Amino acid sequence: MIEFAKEIIVPTSFNPNPDVPGNNRRLRRIFKGAIGALDGTLIHGECYQNVLAICDFNMVFTFVVAGWEGVAHDSRVLSEALTDGAIGFPFPPPDKYYLCDAAYTNTRGFMAPYRNVRYWLGDFRRRRAINKYEKFNHSHAKLRNVIERSYGVLKARFPILKRMTPFSLEVQRDVVIACFAVHNFIRKEGLSDELFSEYDQTNDQRDDGGDEAEEVQMHGSTADQTYMASLREEIATQLMQNGD
Repeated sequence: MIEFAKEIIVPTSFNPNPDVPGNNRRLRRIFKGAIGALDGTLIHGECYQNVLAICDFNMVFTFVVAGWEGVAHDSRVLSEALTDGAIGFPFPPPDKYYLCDAAYTNTRGFMAPYRNVRYWLGDFRRRRAINKYEKFNHSHAKLRNVIERSYGVLKARFPILKRMTPFSLEVQRDVVIACFAVHNFIRKEGLSDELFSEYDQTNDQRDDGGDEAEEVQMHGSTADQTYMASLREEIATQLMQNGD
């Protein structure tokens, strides 16, 4: 299964074609550099295991790193993945980026929402977005929600990921990777599947991967952070002008 995982969990082609399968095609044309979403999740058991994954807009995982023992902030796990050459993190091209929540740095390659502004989808149920920052965060959340729905399908299908059997940490890591591989196989083969049908639509689900209120471990140069801040501002202004 681990060998199979190497074949079926592969990086995206970095083609952000908005017409590929998936929801929110109109928003994907505005966030035209977005090639997927990135987030962490926590596997519970006698010892906790952090997992970091990326998925495309069709709920297919394109990168997974598992086996980080204990509870760590999402941004710390990402920082380690970025600096460990053995992991082989799929850095996007300069004009592309992954969508991530406020637990991560807003820098080139990683677009995060505005901090201290409403973000989660449920926050907009009673009162619509009223300024460009809230409009951006609401749109960003709709697109980034695909990673939470993907985790939702994964954990619903494999209950062991909600309470891991106390194998050795190495075996636990391999179990996690095998589950991701089966998930991708079902999706890529286009098999009829009740769980994918249930989670195909955007929902208000929040994953347990990280806490954005905690201090973010920064990465990326000042120039890269400035670039992404400017791009985020451009998109927010466009969303406001379009009335999205």
